[in-house]
Amino acid sequence: MFENLSERLNQVFQNLRRRGKLSEADVDSALREVRLALLEADVHYSVVKDFVGRIRSRAIGHEVSRALNPAQQVIKIVHEELIATLGEAEPLNLSGPKPWVIILVGLQGSGKTTASAKLAKSLRAKGERVMLVAADPYRPAAVKQLQTLGEQIGVPVHYEENVAPPKLVERAYNLAQKGGNTVVIVDTAGRSQLDQALMEELQAISKKVVPNEVLLVVDAMIGQEALHVAEGFRDALSISGLILTKMDGDARGGAAISVRSVTGVPIKFLSTGEKLDSLEFYDSGRLATRVLGMGDMIGLIEKAEQAFDETTARENADKMLSGQFTLEDFADQIKQVKKMGPISQILDMMPGNVSQMAGKVSVDGAEKQLKMTEAIISSMTLEERRNPKVLNASRRRRIARGSGTEVQDVNRLLKQFRETQKLLKQFSKTGKRGLPRFLG
Repeated sequence: MFENLSERLNQVFQNLRRRGKLSEADVDSALREVRLALLEADVHYSVVKDFVGRIRSRAIGHEVSRALNPAQQVIKIVHEELIATLGEAEPLNLSGPKPWVIILVGLQGSGKTTASAKLAKSLRAKGERVMLVAADPYRPAAVKQLQTLGEQIGVPVHYEENVAPPKLVERAYNLAQKGGNTVVIVDTAGRSQLDQALMEELQAISKKVVPNEVLLVVDAMIGQEALHVAEGFRDALSISGLILTKMDGDARGGAAISVRSVTGVPIKFLSTGEKLDSLEFYDSGRLATRVLGMGDMIGLIEKAEQAFDETTARENADKMLSGQFTLEDFADQIKQVKKMGPISQILDMMPGNVSQMAGKVSVDGAEKQLKMTEAIISSMTLEERRNPKVLNASRRRRIARGSGTEVQDVNRLLKQFRETQKLLKQFSKTGKRGLPRFLG
């Protein structure tokens, strides 16, 4: 979402780094580019004005003029002010008597139902006993969608036909209380636009149960309109936080930077994909580093920890170093990597230089190659995966037909696998002393 903005800001920073001492004119020239980049990214004009003003007042003072590296100091100031603009992270308010109630509100199409399931899965992973409530009887298939998602994550979904949403939520709360549930997440109805009927129903629900959180789900792809939606809900309800969805989209993303400053409502979660584990706790520092092209290595490590089983990873490492690594193990590793999400997302989380270098390789090509490799290995028998030496010409033709590839593709994969095995065997013999030779 922030790709174009990151590129523009990095160009500004590179120009600053080429200079030694920075004059006031240098700073003003750089800030003009920063201002244009932010406005083009759809950041609210008043936010841009305040943001650039704060940077300028710091950048032309002693803070930069006395710095050993003025350009780095300006970048540091931009980073700090961006974090201040994005707002500090605020955790969920899970206090008071249980069950805690979290109500999700928003317009139709914002991703409210999916966000409810994602939040339920996240809290369940932390040991909470979660109940989902389908309080949207109006949208066709809304209840069925939530029930399906609930089955996928192992969370019960409460729904009763011909019961008004406020009464339904009250009954669900009483059931959760008796059943020992610790969290109740309510997926409410949305509308195509803000209207009085919607607000009155949401207000009635809030009166039936005292919510710990009322989270507004906002589609980050709708740009400046997201700010108007947030302001409209904030004025009618006691909104305690925001969930920004579709943060993996290709929109300009300025609303995500503007929303805290304009509405005063804290962002609590970011939804970065379609999978049910693609909900991130909001961290302004990490988001700021991604906007500025500095990557998000912490987020990347967290994704890896979720995707890779520690025991399996250790066993694979032992197999690799002992020369016993098979195509079956290789296929397992591909599946683990795919759990981390699309390659494009992984690259976005890497620091600027690494991301730019990797970006020279076709991401689509890399995704295609992974799928092809997985298809070829899946078309092999168990014996063939564990002992590729048995793969004669007829077997290779059969595998190519089964995987929808050419025999040359199968041969290429087997050749790469053999070469990898040779390197690993040599490395296991030479130990770490051999590593520089392989890298060189």
